[in-house]
Amino acid sequence: MNLLRDITHRPWPLPSKKWIMRQTWSNLLFLHWPIPAETLRPYIPSSLQIDTFNRSAWLGVVVFVMDGIYARGLPPVSLTPKFPEINVRTYVQCDGKPGVYFMSLDVDDWASHTIAKRWFRLPYHPAHISFQKKEQTFHCESIRKGKTNIPIRFNGTYTPSSAIYLPEKETLDHWLTERYCLYSSDNGNDIYCGEIHHRPWPLQKASADICINTLFTSFRFDLTDIKPIAHFSRGVDTLIWNIQKMRFHV
Repeated sequence: MNLLRDITHRPWPLPSKKWIMRQTWSNLLFLHWPIPAETLRPYIPSSLQIDTFNRSAWLGVVVFVMDGIYARGLPPVSLTPKFPEINVRTYVQCDGKPGVYFMSLDVDDWASHTIAKRWFRLPYHPAHISFQKKEQTFHCESIRKGKTNIPIRFNGTYTPSSAIYLPEKETLDHWLTERYCLYSSDNGNDIYCGEIHHRPWPLQKASADICINTLFTSFRFDLTDIKPIAHFSRGVDTLIWNIQKMRFHV
């Protein structure tokens, strides 16, 4: 497919094995806060190194709509209806290879919560999520299912506020978004890596008004006095490979 021919921007070659699914992500909000690496360390497996930019780790909240999930070899019909998702993530390296580490993923989709959670060893949580667009502004409201001392909620609006641009290499915008693998763990010891591929992110600056955000509560992060960096993207098509267990040389 044409997507596999657009690879000059990739930091390493495409995997030799075949991809297993294609996903379409749209209308994304990226929020990022600087955070000391030592604050993150207790929540990241010890075999992963926390990645930093200008000596700071970064914590992200990403809001988006999953427009479609398509399995390789099956008819081009999405396996699920489109649904919104909110994830909390940070950035790590393993053997010098940078990637994303997800700390939580809230979804209003049964298949993602039950099947993808086990398959990719990712910390999915079921949630009630509403997502609406009015003119150029997007509104997302989420509340995680289940009982917690403080409800895990997110409520905010965001609007793109600049022309579309592709972030230049070695800039913070590029470092935060251009990531082509994810790392996960199901027990804190075994580490898995999942390769992904998409075209470079078409980014826009964004204005965001976050009314409620308790997504960090379970990690005891207090970032209320820090204004996050906000970006918008209209989205990308993404190819995903099956995860592989990492083997470390002793």
